[in-house]
Amino acid sequence: MFFVTPSISAADTLVFGGCSQLKFTSGSPYEYTVDSIFTSLVNSAMFATYNNFTMPVAATGGSTTQDTVYGLFQCRGDLNNGACNRCVAKAVSQIGTLCFDSTGGVLQLEGCLVKYDNVTFLGEEDKTVVEKKCGPSLSPYSDGLGRRDAVLSYLEAGDGTYKPFRVGGSGNLQGVAQCVGDLDPRECQDCLSDAVGRLKTDCGAAKWGDMYLGKCYVRYSEGRDHSYAGKGKRFRHLFHGGFSFLFLVVYIWVGFA
Repeated sequence: MFFVTPSISAADTLVFGGCSQLKFTSGSPYEYTVDSIFTSLVNSAMFATYNNFTMPVAATGGSTTQDTVYGLFQCRGDLNNGACNRCVAKAVSQIGTLCFDSTGGVLQLEGCLVKYDNVTFLGEEDKTVVEKKCGPSLSPYSDGLGRRDAVLSYLEAGDGTYKPFRVGGSGNLQGVAQCVGDLDPRECQDCLSDAVGRLKTDCGAAKWGDMYLGKCYVRYSEGRDHSYAGKGKRFRHLFHGGFSFLFLVVYIWVGFA
């Protein structure tokens, strides 16, 4: 077992994105608050790889109720501050277009995650399958399956210390895992264990596999074979917080170096 570092060359590559079907009024205090959240995410990414913000929306028209906007970003653990800031800025720009006038949205790039909503999700464990992809089967004459299981076991167990970002490899088989920073160590471990179990069950003896849950992901690949090799697009819905999110998933070539 040895450590590997994923390539950062495709940090701004789109993995998936989704938007709430609920809309806010253009020019409203809610839009101003979302813009403020976005600005805070980008600015904070210059100094940290994770942060979250909670901002109340100014009540209008004598209303006694008040909305709140919640937002977070997270960069892949190997990105430096400059790369993290550029990735988050790209994600904020894309989610602002993809989710125009939506009260909530999420965007996962290769190097970072951005999410906002008016329903709190901070500190809540979420093991909903958001995206999964499996490659072709490993050669029955190779030892790839054993090495795959060893890498996934390492990513699941770690080295005994709490590490929300983990990388590992065996031979030319490499893997990476990460939890969102608002999870505590127990929740992170629970999420990663679930993702690893689902990868083994759903992808079987595949040469590569991705399992993105709501608050963590686990990925592995053999050599340079990896997912998103096509150029097709598909739409699907994920129900979250009582609202329906419309997801756009784009398959493109990426890989671990």
